[in-house]
Amino acid sequence: MRTPRLRSRRNLAVFAAVAALLAGVVAIVTQTAAEAHGALQAPASRTYACYTDGLTGGQIIPKNAACKDAVAAGGTQPLYDWYGVLRSDGGGRTRGFIPDGQLCSGGFSKYAAYDAARTDWPTTTVRAGATYDFVYGAWVPHPGGFKLYVTKDGYDPTKPLTWADMEEQPFLTADPEPAVTNGAYRFSGKLPNKSGRHIIYAVWYRSDSQETFYGCSDVDFVGGNPSPSASPSASPSASPSVTPSQSPSASPTTGNPACTATVKLTNTWPGGFQGEATIKNTGTTPLNGWYIQWQLSNGATVTQAWNGTSMQSGPFAMIHAPTYNNSLAPGASATAGFLGSGSAAPTISDISCG
Repeated sequence: MRTPRLRSRRNLAVFAAVAALLAGVVAIVTQTAAEAHGALQAPASRTYACYTDGLTGGQIIPKNAACKDAVAAGGTQPLYDWYGVLRSDGGGRTRGFIPDGQLCSGGFSKYAAYDAARTDWPTTTVRAGATYDFVYGAWVPHPGGFKLYVTKDGYDPTKPLTWADMEEQPFLTADPEPAVTNGAYRFSGKLPNKSGRHIIYAVWYRSDSQETFYGCSDVDFVGGNPSPSASPSASPSASPSVTPSQSPSASPTTGNPACTATVKLTNTWPGGFQGEATIKNTGTTPLNGWYIQWQLSNGATVTQAWNGTSMQSGPFAMIHAPTYNNSLAPGASATAGFLGSGSAAPTISDISCG
């Protein structure tokens, strides 16, 4: 006859096995279907270029004058969020949607400082007419594509960038999206035959969402001649097709819906912690594909999440909306939980949302 103590031990063992199985299921469920964020890393977008220019020991202290002024005007958070120049309502739209003078920020006020018309933004030197290996940093993959535009001959960087400054057609289109390798989309294509200072304007659009990303990469073309007409498209060596396409138009709208977020630890123990992240839509339109980001100290790592999808890059952790709760109505809130590990309980700072 089994004693109560033996039955108790067996029950505990069964409970532990079930808990481990459930934890595995939760980890699988919460690591899929994340929302995406990204920007050009080669040639570097303004936000990424200023981020790398200023990153020093986990802090951002820019050396470039344009980056310094952008931080003075808008703080460092836009650089920690260098991959977030997006419009949740973009739908791949460009002309007539993003206002003149706001192309580099995508009409998102958080990044308005990166619309500044000046000649000293960090610049990538490229060879005109050559095949270039583009690198577009990505948190996670998603279906969609990329369109790359370039400024017309005679572009003046001392004046606000307008759609009249841009060639009508993209010089490169990658659709469907290329595979992600080492955390980035990588695709090759022929650069236009330009000369001198220009902007390559990247548009990353989703086919499963209205979310669209925008960004300016300052480049200096060498070894080329100015061309009087729009740059021709060219097929890349990578697998995505490359074709020119007509940019859709729409009436101008305002920037992203507003939000507030809190992140806090709810429990700690030696080597680990549990936390909670909450976001509220404080705007007047739905907040689609929402996310919460924060910085962790002490080398801490988020290991799993529920009611959202977690990811991390260095000290910066993020939770994205799950597919079943992707949109928040005005005034609505959502809360996600997470577990993490580390040698000491971390502090939480630099909380942002979108």
